[in-house]
Amino acid sequence: MNGADTAFILAAAGLVLLMTPGLALFYAGMVRGKNVLGTIMQSLIMISIISIEWVYIGYSMSFGPDVGGFVGDLSWFALKGVTSAPSTEYATTIPQTVFMIYQCMFAVITPALITGAFAERVRFAPFALFSLLWAVLVYNPVCHWIWGSGGWLAKIGVLDFAGGLVVHATCGMAALAAVMVIGPRKGYGHRNFMPHNLPMTMVGTGLLWFGWFGFNGGSALAVNDVAATAFVATHLAGMAGMAMWTIMEWVKLGKPTTLGAASGAISGLATITPAAGFVGPNAAIAIGLVAGLVCYGAVNLKARLQFDDSLDVVGIHGVGGITGTLLLGIFATKAANPGGVDGLLAGSVTQLGYQVFGIVVVSAYAFVVSWLLLKGIHGVMGLRLSEDAEVQGLDAAEHSEAAYN
Repeated sequence: MNGADTAFILAAAGLVLLMTPGLALFYAGMVRGKNVLGTIMQSLIMISIISIEWVYIGYSMSFGPDVGGFVGDLSWFALKGVTSAPSTEYATTIPQTVFMIYQCMFAVITPALITGAFAERVRFAPFALFSLLWAVLVYNPVCHWIWGSGGWLAKIGVLDFAGGLVVHATCGMAALAAVMVIGPRKGYGHRNFMPHNLPMTMVGTGLLWFGWFGFNGGSALAVNDVAATAFVATHLAGMAGMAMWTIMEWVKLGKPTTLGAASGAISGLATITPAAGFVGPNAAIAIGLVAGLVCYGAVNLKARLQFDDSLDVVGIHGVGGITGTLLLGIFATKAANPGGVDGLLAGSVTQLGYQVFGIVVVSAYAFVVSWLLLKGIHGVMGLRLSEDAEVQGLDAAEHSEAAYN
């Protein structure tokens, strides 16, 4: 066991946990005042629901002994056999308990990200059930496919450094399914749905950006040159995404906005996630610029399609994660990470093909399973608020609270 590596990953786990309340503030600032606490609660409760699920079956399904390349078995149920000794398969210099809790934080934030797509219109109980089942049926298997020992996509050669597919593509496809199944908010297209508190969203942006250093940098699982590469790439892509989105707004609208700057930063951070440990600084800036451009276009496309993706989960996280996974196959180079791969620009087209295959498989699986779960729960329990409750707002209707008196 290496003490420095252990301390680093413990700190990184704390940073990734911070991202979930940061996300709560990021989302809550963009909804109307009557839905602030309900929106925060949808993110915050994931810390409890998914952590419980992770301890009993999630970690074992994701990282446990392989079953046919598809999922881990349940031999680590309730963390049986998971000790403070280093893992032989994943992180050989830190206790397995530290690796387990670090990965738990990824599992927590992923379903929380989905909530932005159906903000302001979903009942709490069916939402909680969906999130639990989604973690079991979507997140855990996909995590095993790519990060688990024996996972079939990893064996093929698909790479995802910190969650472009495992986190962002899965939540983006689930968000798309949710928008299609649940439908738009009451009055969408006719009423004003302007953010009620943009300073809150900016605080959330800062917390997410700060936490992302643990998200990406910590994915090296050691204090080494790969962690440094990922840390630097994360910041540079985030700032480039913000710059590009701001420029696009300035050109298209005549004025830059703070919400646009925040959205651009998150798009850059999401897009660099799969490639962070495989690319150098200049490639990271290029990826951030592409992210700002592509995600800006995707978010603006939703108005034409009349899709009420309330807080742009599909356009930023889904499109960003997929774009970054693709760009990994273009910009990756062993010069940045000797243990990595060479992408298209370094003379190899093979990795790009692997990445495309991974995108298709993960996106299709996440969308189909999410759609089936949503349809089933909607049919049995009813996901939508009643019209009266939606007018009243989540805070009063679902939690008997008010954010502002």
